[in-house]
Amino acid sequence: MAGTLIVNPFASRVSEARIEAVRAELGDVEVLRTERPGHATELAREAEAGADAVYVFSGDGGFNEVVNGLTGRVPVGFVPGGGTSVVPRALGLPRDPVATARRLAAGRARRISLGRADGRRFLFSCGLGLDAAAVRRIEARGRRADGKRAGDLVFALTLARLVLSRAYAEPALELDGLGRASFALVANLPTYTFAGPARLRPHPHVTAEGGLDVVAPTRFRLRSVPRFAAYALRGRGADTAGDVLHAHDLERLVIRCDRPLPLQLDGEDLGDVTELVVESERDALTVLV
Repeated sequence: MAGTLIVNPFASRVSEARIEAVRAELGDVEVLRTERPGHATELAREAEAGADAVYVFSGDGGFNEVVNGLTGRVPVGFVPGGGTSVVPRALGLPRDPVATARRLAAGRARRISLGRADGRRFLFSCGLGLDAAAVRRIEARGRRADGKRAGDLVFALTLARLVLSRAYAEPALELDGLGRASFALVANLPTYTFAGPARLRPHPHVTAEGGLDVVAPTRFRLRSVPRFAAYALRGRGADTAGDVLHAHDLERLVIRCDRPLPLQLDGEDLGDVTELVVESERDALTVLV
């Protein structure tokens, strides 16, 4: 299968040696390197016209850019090159990029759904409020000298400071048909994110082939953190909690904010919004697993 390998050379776990090792496992592929934000979308759009498959060696931001450039005509394979790389791990692929490339070369495929928020696709997560504010603060720190972003510990401390600030403690948004909440987490894959090796799954029933799931705490104070963390680690409980709004397998969700709130898609800061329309694109993409 002739394909195109789109590489983000700035991703934290990408190196020239790994690019060559991944390319060797995939076989007949043309290697294209991104040069700027948004470039992966352009490269994916061009590659789809002539390739039998598109592969992406990047972090989750690059994966997101690529799916926003594809129509779904050809299969796509995600090779983990970022510090977290939620997408391939959520699809059951190894953390090692070379081992993943070896698996992808076998060509086993499945169809999955995608999410769309105000016109932009996302693969696994859409956060409005607390988690998006944490993403913004992490991005503002920039990268370390070795090119890596801040790790899980820094993210956890950043989240803790936001909780202590009480900026997202009280209801600040309205989910149509569900009620008022402090913030909202919308998922498209069973894993919302990872904390090191631990999967965080606050959405108990979401599937890759189904619609969208949402959990939204009605109030989120310091004493809420251990309980909500337990829901996420166990992968159950949020759907029956009395102070958490929950909906499963949604086609469409409208969220209205009392004030401009930060939005993130697949771990990328998309600025502030006052109203958000989130929709499911079922059977949208063929992924190699």
